Formats: sequence, C-alpha cells, structure tokens
Amino acid sequence: MKKFIRENPEEFIAAILIVVTTSLVLLNVFFRYFLNSGIYWSEEVATTCFVWSVFVGAAGAYRNGAQLGIDLLVNKLPASASRAVKLIVQCILLLINAYVLYLSIIYVQRTYTIATSVLAVSSAWVSSSLIVGFGLTTVYSLMHLVNMFRRTGKEA
Repeated sequence: MKKFIRENPEEFIAAILIVVTTSLVLLNVFFRYFLNSGIYWSEEVATTCFVWSVFVGAAGAYRNGAQLGIDLLVNKLPASASRAVKLIVQCILLLINAYVLYLSIIYVQRTYTIATSVLAVSSAWVSSSLIVGFGLTTVYSLMHLVNMFRRTGKEA
C-alpha cells in the first residue's frame, strides 16, 4: 500500500475522495428514507469531493499515460515519423494544458468571492481543483516532453 501511495499519490487522493463522496451520498440516502431527515450539507461536500477527485485523478492518469488516445495511425508510421508526431502532439498538449491552467486561475480569481449555497464558504474551494488538476497536468506534460527529447537524443 505504501508503494502505491508513493508511486500514485494522485490516484490515492482521488480514491479517498470517491470513498468520501459515496459514503456521504449513501449516508444521506439512509437518513432521508429511514430517519425522515437529511444531512443538509452532504450534497455540497459530496459534489466538491467528486469534482476534486475528477481533476486530481485525471492528472494522475495523465502522468501514468492512462489517458485516452487513438494511436493506431501513429503506430503504423515509420519510427522516425512516429516519434515526430508524438513530439508534436506532446507540444500541443503542453500548450493546451498551460492555457487551460491560465484560464483556471482567472476563473478562480473571478469567483472566489462567491459563496456556496449551503455552507457559505468560498467557491474557490471547489474551483481551485481546476488549478491543481491542470497545474499538475501541465507539469506532467512538460516532464513527458523532456523525457521524449531525452529518448530521441539517445536513439540518434
């Protein structure tokens, strides 16, 4: 377990958040149907945990190369052309992730004064998951790009 946490911290955090989300939803269902009352804050906390699990988990998947991709055509290319296409795609992904990170920062800056409806805390607690998720993804994009250049240099 310690090895998994050390090697996959994003997936571990996302898993914990999914457990919290599921537990809160099930607990609230129990309270509503069997005790005729609800936990008024559970939906908001469950939604926040779910949003965080999505963005942190997506960053972890990106780091491990587990994101969706269709590379059938790229794999049919000659080795040098395949490497070139993969480098170009990685550069494009780096730019897109960095741009979405920039937009996420602007979004959080504009919405941090808006309070959530139930707990009345700043909505930045929810939307900052965008910054963390895309920040990590941008860092991992850069790491993948550097590793691709290193491998290309060794093969030449």
